[in-house]
Amino acid sequence: MRILIAAGVALALIQCCFAQTMTATHLRCEYLINPIGIGETKPRLSWWNESKERGAVQTAYEILASSSREKLSQNVGDLWDTGKVSSDKSIQIEYAGSPLKSRDLVFWKVRVWDKSGNPSPYSEVAKWEIGLLDPSDWQANWIGKPNATIDKADPSPYIRKGFDVSSPIDHARIYVSAQGLYELYLNGHRVSDDHFNPGFTDYKFRIQYETYDVTRLIKQGRNAVGAILGDGWYVGHVGGWGRQQYGKQPMGLVQLEVTFKDGSQMSVGSSSAWKVADGPILSSDFMKGEDYDARKELGNWSAADFDDSSWQSAMQGSAPAAAIVAQCSEPVRKWQELHAKSITQPKTGMYVVDLGQNMVGWARMKVKGKASDKVQLRFAEMLNPDGTIYTANLRSATSTDTYILKGDGEEVFEPHFTFHGFRYVEVTGYPGLLQDDSITGIVLGSATPDTGKFECSNQMVNQLWHNIYWGQRGNYLSVPTDCPQRDERLGWMGDAEVFVRTAAYNCEIGGFMTKWLNDVQDGQTPSGAFADVSPRVHDFGDNPAAPGWGDAGVIVPYAIYQAYDDKRILERHFESMRIWVDYIHDNNPNLLWEKSRANDYGDWLNIHEETPHEVLGTAFFAHSTDLVAKSADVLGLTDEAAKYHELFKGICDAFNKAYVGPDGRIKGDTQTAYLVALGFHMLPDDMRPLAIQHLVEDVTVKRNNHLATGFLGVSLLNPVLTETGNLDLAYKLLLQDTFPSWGYPIKNGATTIWERWDGWTQDKGFQDPGMNSFNHYSLGSVGEWLYGVVGGIKPGTPGYKEIVIHPQPGGNLTYANTSYQSIYGDIKSNWKIDGHSFELSVKIPANTKALVYVPAASAEAVMEHGHPASSADGLKFLRMEDGAAVFEAGSGSYDLTSTK
Repeated sequence: MRILIAAGVALALIQCCFAQTMTATHLRCEYLINPIGIGETKPRLSWWNESKERGAVQTAYEILASSSREKLSQNVGDLWDTGKVSSDKSIQIEYAGSPLKSRDLVFWKVRVWDKSGNPSPYSEVAKWEIGLLDPSDWQANWIGKPNATIDKADPSPYIRKGFDVSSPIDHARIYVSAQGLYELYLNGHRVSDDHFNPGFTDYKFRIQYETYDVTRLIKQGRNAVGAILGDGWYVGHVGGWGRQQYGKQPMGLVQLEVTFKDGSQMSVGSSSAWKVADGPILSSDFMKGEDYDARKELGNWSAADFDDSSWQSAMQGSAPAAAIVAQCSEPVRKWQELHAKSITQPKTGMYVVDLGQNMVGWARMKVKGKASDKVQLRFAEMLNPDGTIYTANLRSATSTDTYILKGDGEEVFEPHFTFHGFRYVEVTGYPGLLQDDSITGIVLGSATPDTGKFECSNQMVNQLWHNIYWGQRGNYLSVPTDCPQRDERLGWMGDAEVFVRTAAYNCEIGGFMTKWLNDVQDGQTPSGAFADVSPRVHDFGDNPAAPGWGDAGVIVPYAIYQAYDDKRILERHFESMRIWVDYIHDNNPNLLWEKSRANDYGDWLNIHEETPHEVLGTAFFAHSTDLVAKSADVLGLTDEAAKYHELFKGICDAFNKAYVGPDGRIKGDTQTAYLVALGFHMLPDDMRPLAIQHLVEDVTVKRNNHLATGFLGVSLLNPVLTETGNLDLAYKLLLQDTFPSWGYPIKNGATTIWERWDGWTQDKGFQDPGMNSFNHYSLGSVGEWLYGVVGGIKPGTPGYKEIVIHPQPGGNLTYANTSYQSIYGDIKSNWKIDGHSFELSVKIPANTKALVYVPAASAEAVMEHGHPASSADGLKFLRMEDGAAVFEAGSGSYDLTSTK
């Protein structure tokens, strides 16, 4: 009898295992993998569900969070045990366990139940760790170099401290920050591969710190910790406003905490007991470059046995007024290396290395020569007609690195605290013959994970996507900068808001934008005005707001909510969003944004069509108001929602009365005027067809199938044309390669998006060098349309819980392959036209569903593997719409074919 019972139990277990169709993978905490030193005490947890079954749905989950890996292995959630929660929610689940305090380490795992009620095994173990939550947790002091030269660039100080460890170590953490930049070392080893920490913030309000697990680097006996400090954004040149916008000299803050096996602890904090010395970095500045004298190298200066008796005692400074906060986004890291495509010698003694790609980072140089040989590297995006580098557009950014050799065999130089935007490297003073491997491009950017990929049958369009992607990769460097090469490199708000939806396709930017939106809010004035740039480096006055630029403070949070179903970002920024709209309203009670437009950039860098600024401003006033109303709806703020919905209607009425004629012609009669009115849904139903007609006439007749939009209009151009039934015209603009167009720079060798349509033209050469970047992503906001219309992947609901797969072929494209890793999982939409056949391959993540549009004459014309798709498992035919059969699809992979 016992044998029969045991056999029955075993059979039940086997059946359960075989019945299980779903597993939880890709565990994340606040968008990050196993983050350490976070500042959130109620972090949000997310995971993917994976299943080979179609229509897989999570019906419940259980999260276990424990204070130790051992307890978790025994399925003990001593910090949080949710029990079985009946829910299909698998993203943005807020921790609701025992209160967490500084330094708490939490291990967690999750299991899920599928639609048949079968539980999965527990996931792999993930973890997060809390940083230092209270100012009193910091026992270290800010230190720097005594008697530093503050009226010009000073050598980068090296700081260090030796210490003894007498007991066996359990674990060790180091908390570190800088007023400026730092590179951190322990016992002769670089602690991380991060660059430019603690990142660019508005240092008047907050300075970030980082946390590192250094257990592997600590040893019993003698140890040493040290750092190199750099000027960075805090001390060095920022924008065109000179040095020292925040402070006079770089300072470091280091706190090492060691926990021993017996539970006792020790701490080593920066103080005046530390030592400091100058080293080989003579100067280092983001705009100017780095000067390095290898003859002044200090040897293994961070090693435990290094003799620092000749070093000075460090100067101990006072703590800044700013809050010291945990970094909440990915750091800047190297993500690629580029090798020389060609080397030329336009002049005697001068080499020009072409890396083949406009990039952001620096050059690594290998060189061999005698002591005191000096090599100079200069950087540029373009070449002059004589083959020399074009640097006029850099303005005051000299972007020059110099290296003085020590004369000790082959030497390798990489700078520490500078970066450049460039494709070409000019090398002078190089001893010997420059070889193909002498110069390597080291590509840097914030380490936001790749999520999107687009490729189609048209190589020019593929290059366009490539240029958009590389522009983002280079300019998303701690903050979303405008450009990486000239003396600017600021977080311009207008650039960020037009591009954010494209950016969210290319990479996961939830954490990146969480951090930057803190900078945006820090820069808001008490009256409610957002700044033109965030961090707000320069004082633009009490009312710095510009239409389309300040509106980023509303548009970007809402875009992040849509991409990741991130309600917290709306909760935390709703008040600043609301008072921005109130600020405009207070200054313009007639509901036309005609006053207090500050710098008032308009449709920046448009071509031959200047949209009236009051028209553009009022449209953005309406759009921000609409998004505030929708955000209030999301947050359940009923009164605020009603108020701002009503205000939106009032602004639209005022707009139509003041700027729209009876024939639907909008004041200014420009492409952008019609685009904002149509795209922001401001026109009454009877006016829309007339406005559409005027827009189409402007593009086709007046501009001969060319665009005329600037930064603000271009993001709406193809989406509005598509939405209004002019898909063919949108494709004509996409494929246009004569000036002005997206294709014109590509035809002329562009590898990133240019700032201006006419940055360089065959008849006029270079534009005004005062404003002529060749890596500036704003005009690449069409990437959203490539993913959403050509590829056909759009969110049906925030976070892609419900997905729309609706490819809309055109322009003689014969295929497009598009993928996007949503917060729920992989989405794919690959289509191909073969004669009269349309083939669509779709992948939908588990625990989501999609509306799938298949171009077809009827539902019966759509097949899967030779059988009617309407009868296929996981598919349900809904309707015919605009020449497509629309199916509701559960998760899984589908290969659909139709004929027309």
